[in-house]
Amino acid sequence: MEAFLLSTGIVALAEIGDKTQLLAFCLAAQFRRPIPIVLGIFTATVANHAFAGAVGSWITGLLGPDVLRWVLGLSFLAMAAWILVPDEIDEDEQPAAKYGVFVTTVIAFFLAEMGDKTQIATVALAARFDSLLAVVAGTTFGMMLANVPAVYLGKSVAAKIPLKLVHGVAAAIFAAIGIATLLGAGSSFGV
Repeated sequence: MEAFLLSTGIVALAEIGDKTQLLAFCLAAQFRRPIPIVLGIFTATVANHAFAGAVGSWITGLLGPDVLRWVLGLSFLAMAAWILVPDEIDEDEQPAAKYGVFVTTVIAFFLAEMGDKTQIATVALAARFDSLLAVVAGTTFGMMLANVPAVYLGKSVAAKIPLKLVHGVAAAIFAAIGIATLLGAGSSFGV
């Protein structure tokens, strides 16, 4: 349960103001069809985060416990710094619905999520916790918590969210996890 809740919270906070959330705003504004957009986001996120989680689990088996502890600790600290860098999306690069809103959303969201903060966080969380399913379910739920309101409520609500505060809280959580990992807390990976 810890892996699910922590994954949900971290990714939900990290996603606020992230490029994929900005993409969700753009898709909603362009297509005005929330159900296929939400289903597309969900499908793309499950596929992307399952892949990222598998990579994280693979890394766990590849590295020894001491090396893994340092890699994860430093990765979480790097994520804390990266989360403070705001994302932007080029308004000119809005996807066209050549294959329908759902397929367009799946492709655009999957590609936008590649190498994104939340995907990297999923890799690190899967390496940190023993339960791949709990991590992927948690990160997916976190993405949906941040993106479903973006699709339904739009940019007007986003303008009212204090992004610096949200990013600061997310960065503090990543930093705390990084420091705790470096100090050997939560030895689920054998430290």
